Amino acid sequence: MGRNKLAPGLTGELSPAASAAVAERVDSGALSPFACKSSSAIRRSSAERDRDTALRPSFVRDAEKIVHLPAYNRMSGKTQVFSFRANDDLSRRGLHVQLVARVARDIGRALGLNLDLIEAIALGHDIGHTPFGHAGERFLNDAYHARTGRWFFHNVQSVRVIDVLGGRNVSLQTLDGCLTHNGEFEQQVFETSGLAEFDTFDRVVASCWETGEGAIGHLRPMTLEGCVVRISDIIAYVGKDRQDAIRAGLLGEDAFDDGLGGAYNSWALQSFVVDVVENSVGRDRIAMSKEGFEELRRAKHENYEKIYGAGEVNSGLGRECAQLFDALFDHELEALRAGDESSAIFCQHVRGCERRLSHYGRTYDWEDDPEQTVVDFISSMTDDYFMATCQAVFPDSAKLFPLRGYFGDGVRP
Repeated sequence: MGRNKLAPGLTGELSPAASAAVAERVDSGALSPFACKSSSAIRRSSAERDRDTALRPSFVRDAEKIVHLPAYNRMSGKTQVFSFRANDDLSRRGLHVQLVARVARDIGRALGLNLDLIEAIALGHDIGHTPFGHAGERFLNDAYHARTGRWFFHNVQSVRVIDVLGGRNVSLQTLDGCLTHNGEFEQQVFETSGLAEFDTFDRVVASCWETGEGAIGHLRPMTLEGCVVRISDIIAYVGKDRQDAIRAGLLGEDAFDDGLGGAYNSWALQSFVVDVVENSVGRDRIAMSKEGFEELRRAKHENYEKIYGAGEVNSGLGRECAQLFDALFDHELEALRAGDESSAIFCQHVRGCERRLSHYGRTYDWEDDPEQTVVDFISSMTDDYFMATCQAVFPDSAKLFPLRGYFGDGVRP
């Protein structure tokens, strides 16, 4: 592992005391007294099929419910950072959630936390993300907010996808971790919220739709497992996105202030994980050292300056993409209100949701809130599916996407 000249104190090695504490915890196999036990899972329904068993503990069931949702499969076709690059080696969101799970499990194992809950939260945290990454999230939010005054954020939609559109009776702990992964990321210390029941959670979710950052900026996970996923999210992408930027030809190996180039990823995975474990082992909160926190914040800021602000959908194609999100929103809303059963929103979204929910004795209230239904549909799209739909509805949009060779078949306007 290379040295980071900007953070010389982050050696990637645990202190003898922390190393001994971790070794004892791992060797014993015992959970930390601060871990969330599988028997503590809180569900909306006490259905027999979801009960905790030795073979399939509660949070194992949650992870399985999530990976079998159609929306989970679609993450492999959604942008992480780079949208219009015909390069299969660049990360997609489906890989990102696995990388987060990997980082979070490493931290969680060392701290004696519930790895099944960590995995469930990590795999589900971005399941509500839009096509075209955070730029797409911004474009969809603008369209939605202009029409309703409400706010779209992918973490809130992730909860909706799992809890409402999936109807899968996933635990409060997992849903809470998905919701709270997105907030004041840059915190040195994460403490749990004390949340313990669905009524309060539902009010928090509603406030996120209504007030946006006003509610989201104050979110805190209810479990240490959720706290671990939250810090692991940035650890997983801060170096990986640099590797992708270099691979895409956007930047050279010498473009970053730390001098590590693409090797920053391996440095970050080692150094930040060690720093979190060193400062959290045996404690009831998740923390970083001052130096670790400052370096993570610095690296993220540099990424925003040199990568995210320079991506395709944030530069030359940004305005055109934003206009397409807006126009497609109106088109699908009109089809929904007209009851056009041949439209894409009916054929490929509403009817599918109704079929899946009927299996669990649930219904999809698409008529009660048509703008939300359009949000559900557009946010569910992969990049290619969004482009195919736009080309079917707005043929002139084909000229905006010259770098993709495949746009899908069977999309009806």
